[in-house]
Amino acid sequence: MFLLFPCKRILFSPAYFFAKAYLSISYEYKFILNINRIDTFFCCTKPPPIQYTICFIHSFSRIFIMKDSTVTSSKPLSSYILDYVFMAIGAFLAAFSISVFLIPSNLIDGGIVGVAMIFGYMFKQSLFPLFLFIFNLPFLYLAYKHIGKVFLIHMLYAVILFMGCVVFIESVLHVEFHGDSVEVVVIGGAILGIGLGLIIRYGGCLDGTEILGLIINKKTGFTVGQVVLVCNIFIFGGAGIAFQDWHPPLLSLITFMVASKVMDSVIVGLDETKSMLIISKHSNAIAQAIIHELGLGLTIMYGRGGYSGDAREILYVIVERLQLAELKELIYREDPSAFIAIENLHEVANGNQGSKTDRSQKWIESIMSRAFGSKKNSNDS
Repeated sequence: MFLLFPCKRILFSPAYFFAKAYLSISYEYKFILNINRIDTFFCCTKPPPIQYTICFIHSFSRIFIMKDSTVTSSKPLSSYILDYVFMAIGAFLAAFSISVFLIPSNLIDGGIVGVAMIFGYMFKQSLFPLFLFIFNLPFLYLAYKHIGKVFLIHMLYAVILFMGCVVFIESVLHVEFHGDSVEVVVIGGAILGIGLGLIIRYGGCLDGTEILGLIINKKTGFTVGQVVLVCNIFIFGGAGIAFQDWHPPLLSLITFMVASKVMDSVIVGLDETKSMLIISKHSNAIAQAIIHELGLGLTIMYGRGGYSGDAREILYVIVERLQLAELKELIYREDPSAFIAIENLHEVANGNQGSKTDRSQKWIESIMSRAFGSKKNSNDS
């Protein structure tokens, strides 16, 4: 995203002072950013005769000015746009779940959202978005101080969108779901988990308790999950005391568990892939069979036995769940005493595994050849 303006035109404009923190002036220099995995925008300079330019900078990283250097970016502009689009979708889904399913059933969410919902029940439900923003203000400051500007912008974007969606659903759509408790817990929790998962996966956040957990984790031995769990115990317990009824908090706890499970699936992905380590004296034969019969790629590593001290080859393979049984059968066909270790993978990116179509075709061909080949051999005999 390039926002380049001649310096003289906007030097004294209100836009300059409004965006002062994100502006940088360059003179015959190009900017290069210290790229990391966090979202990064980049800027550039126009060629002469326009030597003074102002570039919009949006980055976690520190900026280094280097003469005659090139501009690099961690990902294309379309990817940044998609991040904000998916965060907007997540904010709407989370607001829809809370406004349509949770609030009509007097249920709450965990974290700061849950605290804001409790105050909304105690005072006035229409003030829930305002309470959410007020209670998140300290955590917005902590996010800026301990994490960075980009995360602050993403979190602010998600919170404001969520508030707007809640107001829109309650004042315009007027949709409420009054059904069985199980339906509310499962459907509402699943939609909430999808919404929160999309927000977190694409760089945003609605709840300040995770930020508090990150800070406490840096200073103590407690994990983020432990901090969030303790906070939610107090929140759900406080809801039971405030409502003088423990039925809604218990249902809220189950809803929170459903939402957390779905949220984890959205964040880490739904890839049904597994990794396998294979140690065998016949590693070369196994490797060739895996490549030619299943169409899978693999990596050969070299290790040494801790007890025997013997050098040996270790095969590392990534395989889809449906091919796992075929792979194990292939390994034990070549070496019945082979050692294997299997681990679940949440996400796999890049790599030289071949296309899924080619792998599936070879896998099907191997099954068909074994089935019809064995039938043919029996007929020949």
